[in-house]
Amino acid sequence: MRFIDTATLALAAGSTASASVLKPRAAAVDQLVGYGAGTTGGGSGSGTTVTTCAALTAAAKNGGVIKVSGTLDGCGIVKLVANTSLLGVGSSASITNGGLQIRKVSNVIVRNIKFHLAPEGKDQIDIDASTNIWVDHNDFSSAGLTGDKDTYDGLLDAKHGADSITVSWNKFHDHWKGSLVGHSDSNAAEDTGKLHVTYHHNLFQQVSSRLPSIRFGTGHIYSSCYIDNPTSGVHSRMGAQVLVEQSSFTDTKRAIITNLDSDEDGYAVQKNNIFTNSDISITQAGSLTIPYSYTTDAASGVCAIVNQSAGVGVVTF
Repeated sequence: MRFIDTATLALAAGSTASASVLKPRAAAVDQLVGYGAGTTGGGSGSGTTVTTCAALTAAAKNGGVIKVSGTLDGCGIVKLVANTSLLGVGSSASITNGGLQIRKVSNVIVRNIKFHLAPEGKDQIDIDASTNIWVDHNDFSSAGLTGDKDTYDGLLDAKHGADSITVSWNKFHDHWKGSLVGHSDSNAAEDTGKLHVTYHHNLFQQVSSRLPSIRFGTGHIYSSCYIDNPTSGVHSRMGAQVLVEQSSFTDTKRAIITNLDSDEDGYAVQKNNIFTNSDISITQAGSLTIPYSYTTDAASGVCAIVNQSAGVGVVTF
């Protein structure tokens, strides 16, 4: 595995990039923190490298370390088993017209892959009744905010009592429905006390809503960048407890909201965020205490940091 600190490389090469792009970063870019901590995936072996959909589907049945090389187009939905690491090779690994299902398993890692377009009506990553999941340094997108918003489902969803998840250093863009946690208002029996999810250092740009949307669960969102999201941003509903801190919201309608589209409001606390042409509606103050150590980057510089260090090609395999 290689970590490419592009900011340091640019400085060494005498780049003329602006100082804001090269703003120092406090948080480590290659470290698992949050509710998904302890996830080890397929371990540290060299694993299997796949270059076709058929090879990926076959390797996924066995788990372990699986490395995706090049573009895999038309794979459909590939099911991952427990104890799997799915890792992109270099900066060009991609899954197009396909997606992943992580269902009733534990201990799965997905890193450094560009996902573009899922099969109609499906998620790019569907985490279902699964625990200990780390989704890191990926790029998620579809056809943009055109056509029917229901043609494609979510970019990354978690439901049916999924738990202990960290979503870090990803880029989510050009899509209708971003990231749903808890699929319905009627699933309290299965979801209450679960759905603990950390989102940090992610970019959400030109995604209509669900950034994320959380029912019943517990969400910690920090040091993330929101740009041009027209319907809603962080959405706490059905009694969910959410803390949003050190994040920057620009042209994001309902940037943090607790009273939208559900039978019951959620709870939220916002700390040290920046709102530019973005509004909030918090009807119930939250009481979330974070049980783990973490390092934030200030909202004033987080968009430059995320644009530089999130997405594919930063941590490569």
